[in-house]
Amino acid sequence: MVGCELALARVRVLVVEGRTETDPTIKAFGLHVPTVEALDRRGMLPALLQAQRDHAESLLEALTRRRSPLPDPTPRSANVAGHFSGITISRSNVDFGNGSGEPEPAPDMLPVSQQMLEQVLMNRVRAEEAGVELRRGVWLEEFSEHETGVDIRLDTGERMRCTWLVGADGGHSMVRQAAGFDFPGTDPEITGRQAVVDLEDPGELQPGWNRSDAGLYVYTPLTGRILTVEMNGPPQDRHTPVTLEEFQDGLRRVSKTNVTIAFLRSATRFTDNARQASTYVKGRVVLAGDAAHVHSPFGGQGLNLGIGDAINLGWKLAATVKGWAPEHLLGTYTRERHPIGAWVLDWTRAQIALMRVDPRTESLRQIVGDLVNTGDGSAYMMKRLLGLQQKYDLPGGHPLTGCSAPDLQLEGRRRLAEVMHGGQGVLVGAPRLADAAASHGDRLVYVKSPNGTAMLVRPDGYVAWASDDLDDLTGLEDATRTWLGEPAHVAR
Repeated sequence: MVGCELALARVRVLVVEGRTETDPTIKAFGLHVPTVEALDRRGMLPALLQAQRDHAESLLEALTRRRSPLPDPTPRSANVAGHFSGITISRSNVDFGNGSGEPEPAPDMLPVSQQMLEQVLMNRVRAEEAGVELRRGVWLEEFSEHETGVDIRLDTGERMRCTWLVGADGGHSMVRQAAGFDFPGTDPEITGRQAVVDLEDPGELQPGWNRSDAGLYVYTPLTGRILTVEMNGPPQDRHTPVTLEEFQDGLRRVSKTNVTIAFLRSATRFTDNARQASTYVKGRVVLAGDAAHVHSPFGGQGLNLGIGDAINLGWKLAATVKGWAPEHLLGTYTRERHPIGAWVLDWTRAQIALMRVDPRTESLRQIVGDLVNTGDGSAYMMKRLLGLQQKYDLPGGHPLTGCSAPDLQLEGRRRLAEVMHGGQGVLVGAPRLADAAASHGDRLVYVKSPNGTAMLVRPDGYVAWASDDLDDLTGLEDATRTWLGEPAHVAR
């Protein structure tokens, strides 16, 4: 995603990926609202929706080939909007008020897998071939930082210099460790496993979330997806393949059944190690995604957090490379993304605490469950889970400032998201603002306000300034210089 953003700004970028092909291991399955908005603003939403349709068709074909019928879902697994630590949130309890007293439907996450998203991004990178070189099956061996750049050596023996190095190389990031980033946090206490399986006796397991005195398991009959958690400390070896026997033994322990796995299609281990880099930028080295923060996977936060990092970083790094970045622009990457990462770590730590299987925790779960499934509790949890309350602390008193921009319907049946496909900022307002936008060249696009609200929308889709009075432009000039630099005709 960072590569796509840099290419969009016509910055030359090399993406080095150690894997020769997409990792098929089961991973996150669901894009939250800020992620969908970000990808829509770059024109990738149609491809994601097509990937979703293709997946649904292939799943249906696979189901029709099965010889035995699937068990029907139990009533308690139906009508589920989400969960917190396995405490399910009933869809019928979710009520998002819009301030007028009229309820709005709760937006759902887009059911797209990490593999689907990677393929869409791969296609996008190939389409941006003028700015992106993608090298698969190649590893970064070492690097050394200098005042004007970073010298790198690949495992092929090639040496080259880049102006910036972005470490998006996962929780065990070589870049983070070699650059000396601090990585404080909390140690793990669980062993989690997740797999896609064929069961000889699927009726042995209850669909949905289930707890016992040994841990918990989650079973999705439609896809054969099973997750288990045991509260017996972290796995001794995270990196060896998960065998059928290992997964079956753990599943039997937590389910208290003799369920038998006929075939293990995909499996992985995880734990709840929760750590976060103190800063995301150190010299000319930048961290993004799991390289900057690690946590348990509950709620599918990691994939979405990483895409959020990339969309925030890309345009700021491009502005720095191209020389028009305002002072301290790149520093706002850590300032804006670190609090959101810290919240995700707290969210996942709290879920692990509520998963413990002692009597005190069971009592606490009862109370939390009652609160979660009130109207206000359900709305709070789902807004958090789906990223609807995500915003940045930006100066200005307007309610939109710091929030993701609403997808306005513009003249010519265009949406604001469509205007942002080029990666520029957008100035929404009265026609007299067109000249102000033009003075920033290709960094800023003007569109006429459709509803009497003026806005300055950053390239990442967040509102930097807003006014409900098209004639009141107080603060607009400062906001434009802060985020988009000096006008092009006076830029040095």
